[in-house]
Amino acid sequence: MSFQLTSEQEAVRDAVRRFGEGEIRPVASEYEAEERYPEQLRQEAAALGFVAPHVPEAYGGAGMDAISTLVVTEELWRADPGVGGAIAAADFGTGMIHEYGDEWMKDEWLSKITGGETPIATGISEPAHGSNVAGMETRAEKDGDEWVIDGTKMWITNGTVADVAIVMAKTDPAAGHRGITAFLTETDVDGYRATRIDNKLGIRAQDTAEIVLDGLRVPEENVVGELNRGFYQLMEFFAPARADVAAQATGVAQAAFDAAVAYAQEREQFDRPIGEFQAIRHKLAEMATSIEAGRSLAYRAGAAIESGDDAEATRLASMAKLFCSEHAVDVTDEAIQVHGGAGYVADHDVERYYRDARITKIYDGTSEIQKNIIADGLL
Repeated sequence: MSFQLTSEQEAVRDAVRRFGEGEIRPVASEYEAEERYPEQLRQEAAALGFVAPHVPEAYGGAGMDAISTLVVTEELWRADPGVGGAIAAADFGTGMIHEYGDEWMKDEWLSKITGGETPIATGISEPAHGSNVAGMETRAEKDGDEWVIDGTKMWITNGTVADVAIVMAKTDPAAGHRGITAFLTETDVDGYRATRIDNKLGIRAQDTAEIVLDGLRVPEENVVGELNRGFYQLMEFFAPARADVAAQATGVAQAAFDAAVAYAQEREQFDRPIGEFQAIRHKLAEMATSIEAGRSLAYRAGAAIESGDDAEATRLASMAKLFCSEHAVDVTDEAIQVHGGAGYVADHDVERYYRDARITKIYDGTSEIQKNIIADGLL
């Protein structure tokens, strides 16, 4: 089965690559060192259609198909996982709004996100509940025509920079995962307090936060989708999210590989470039093979998502996330090895790529969770 990109998808790749190489890469190390969110660059990317590209044109998006959307993510991460990743992650929650939100939610917020006015945050994980979404302790209780939400969310992307957020909370705690509801809230309101997490290993230009919900009042009409159906709604977006992480991992692996090839051609030992030594050549060959295999698997997952085959999309997305994230860490590690001692310091980008790649094995379901999902489909 061929997954050759169409001419339109190639054009998307070229456009994002030009933006990444021209605008992101020259300043990426500065944003990383300062742990600064790339607000201006996100706005510039939005003007080019690279923020939430899957959102239909009616709401300001580019209306891209699933594979094109993965290409955008891959190229942004290839430019830089911190800055490019912050741009790619600005849409985390738009799928829920588009699929289940009322028309007023779409009209008011989707165009603001695609237009670069604000990113969106989604509060799922908690200090004691990451992989076990159903175990969340955040509660929402009805009070007249409002819901009052209390709880703490952890590791929330865009938590301190988004003007809007989706918050998952239990509205029927006794029902377990069958009692979770999604709520839409503005963030500049009483009861929503976000604190940025600054001591991360990598992706330091991305905004990650702890969110404390203390008596957050949300109008009844801000329920996204159906009451007590939030868990099931959320599950529908795990395949696209995991395919997206596979694209992220592919992008950072490609960046590290490109850097390793360039260094192998310019660095000399024993009066010749190190790229002429078989040990280095074999490393590069294995790295290139891993990247191409992962890219193909990610695109296969994208094709399954586009076709609407939910079971196949779930299976392939988990396989893609598992394979691409594990191999991204391996590839970036080998890129440092090719650089030798020079790769261990910030003078070269590969040490940053190595740190950035590591998160892809953790979020949106750890590698261990992906193995469970894959195995469930085999037995």
